[in-house]
Amino acid sequence: MLFTLKKIAGLLIRLFNTNVPANYKYFYRDTYVCIMLQCKYVVRDFILKKKYKVIDYKGEFGAELQFSLPFAYWHFKNGTLKETKSFPGTRELYFFSEHHQEDHEVRTNEGNYNFELPRILYSQNYNMKKWLSVPLKEIYKNDIYKFDKPILVIANRYNTEWDGAPVSFFDIDTLNELIVKLKAKYTIIYNRPMGKDIVNDNSLILDLNEFDWLRQTHPEVLLIQDLHEKNEIGAKNFNHFQLCIYANADHFISLHGGTGTLASYFGGKNILLSAEGPEHYFNCYKKLYPKFSGAEVYHAKNYAEVINYANLYL
Repeated sequence: MLFTLKKIAGLLIRLFNTNVPANYKYFYRDTYVCIMLQCKYVVRDFILKKKYKVIDYKGEFGAELQFSLPFAYWHFKNGTLKETKSFPGTRELYFFSEHHQEDHEVRTNEGNYNFELPRILYSQNYNMKKWLSVPLKEIYKNDIYKFDKPILVIANRYNTEWDGAPVSFFDIDTLNELIVKLKAKYTIIYNRPMGKDIVNDNSLILDLNEFDWLRQTHPEVLLIQDLHEKNEIGAKNFNHFQLCIYANADHFISLHGGTGTLASYFGGKNILLSAEGPEHYFNCYKKLYPKFSGAEVYHAKNYAEVINYANLYL
């Protein structure tokens, strides 16, 4: 069936999307396939409305936040969610799921291609009907992580990308400029998850050598690993702890992928660095990311734009 739908989608592209660059056509095709597959659930979703839907996700963290989690929440609110399956540390994301299993071990790119979701990866059409924003901020806001100054989360990563060297990350010079500029106004919490903190995907986490530098040069900056070690809120895992910190913040500086997606789930303002990627062509940072919580997302393509947005909006 999937093969046939891809053939039909390919025909639709030849008829209606002739000007699409060749390297993006398969994203268009995948969108058509997702839309067509959802048609077979019309009766169960809108007439019978019994608990039947099992959402089994095996892909990367960013795509899970973008498509699997809001799809599951829609089914929960619709009364049709039966069960969810994902990775360790995701139970708190799917807090609404009556039956959630954490069976999977390694996130893979192949796992992103779950055509049972309303969309996968990048799309020309983000007007998804079976998709609801998940109120993570409302659920995990707390009185534990409050400070004299408002929280600013700087969410970084330093991983291989597209089987090559890191592309979008905050280097030490940029971190220093941001911290010097913003530390008087904000309590800055720095977050770069390490391999022991999260379920890894097909990228390698590299060493930026910034943790000791931060402790020595900017001791006023709080490292999320240090806060997690104390775990005053009793979080069950690192992902749960991130939710508790992020829920008390309204200001974020983040990166493309799961880092920026999670930061966009908590409202406020998110300056998001993405140097390259299909997100640019599909205008994801304007069409999709604000949907997660109504956050104001400012897409920066380089360090200079990050600093400029920080001057304007933080």
